[in-house]
Amino acid sequence: MSTPLATPEKRKSRSLTYELVDQLSTEILNGTLRSGQKLPTEAAIMERFGVSRTVVREAISKLQASGLVETRHGIGTFVLPPTDSPPFRVNPSQLSTLHDVIALLELRISIETEAAALAAVRRTEGNLRVMQDAMAAFASAIEAGRDAIAADFQFHHEIARATQNHHFADMMNSLGAQSIPRARLETSPAIGPTRLAYLRRVHQEHENILNAIASQDAESARAAMRTHLSNSRDRHKKGASSHH
Repeated sequence: MSTPLATPEKRKSRSLTYELVDQLSTEILNGTLRSGQKLPTEAAIMERFGVSRTVVREAISKLQASGLVETRHGIGTFVLPPTDSPPFRVNPSQLSTLHDVIALLELRISIETEAAALAAVRRTEGNLRVMQDAMAAFASAIEAGRDAIAADFQFHHEIARATQNHHFADMMNSLGAQSIPRARLETSPAIGPTRLAYLRRVHQEHENILNAIASQDAESARAAMRTHLSNSRDRHKKGASSHH
């Protein structure tokens, strides 16, 4: 049975819903919204994020489905305590050495290579727009002399979401921005010419991935993501051998 294509309004509302789910779930996972705490009212969330009531309601129902909140009729929506089985989580302490970072990049290669291929097949126009936004934010940050770690992570996270399989996005959420190797190992805030050249190359690699996903070319998307993450792994391996 073929489903009718979503109208631009529907697509926009869907991408806003996912953005809101993402922001609220991040606040729950990082403890800004604590277990047992009541969520702000629908009106307060609408006001804070500039979204419609429909978007707020859809976002809350997705958070319920993820087991992050529960709604008690007539009282409000509350943050649930973490489940007994802890989600897959990478703690900052597990990323303290180059060896740890390389091991995490190996995991990311296996997961994100496949995510890129699925995203190429399943992505919506809304998904493409948010990937382009993340890429534009990355480009303007590096040209302004900032390291763009948040925009880098956002780009990879949007690809995971474009698979339309929430397990990929959940996995990226649990890895967090700390999975971008620069967030762990390079503390100098200044961007020198060598770093800038490297970040521009990363931007070019992101562009290759996005072009393949936009063209719905699963094989090229898979290859472009593998190249991108393998380059990062090889660069860190080189760093590891020079530290010995």
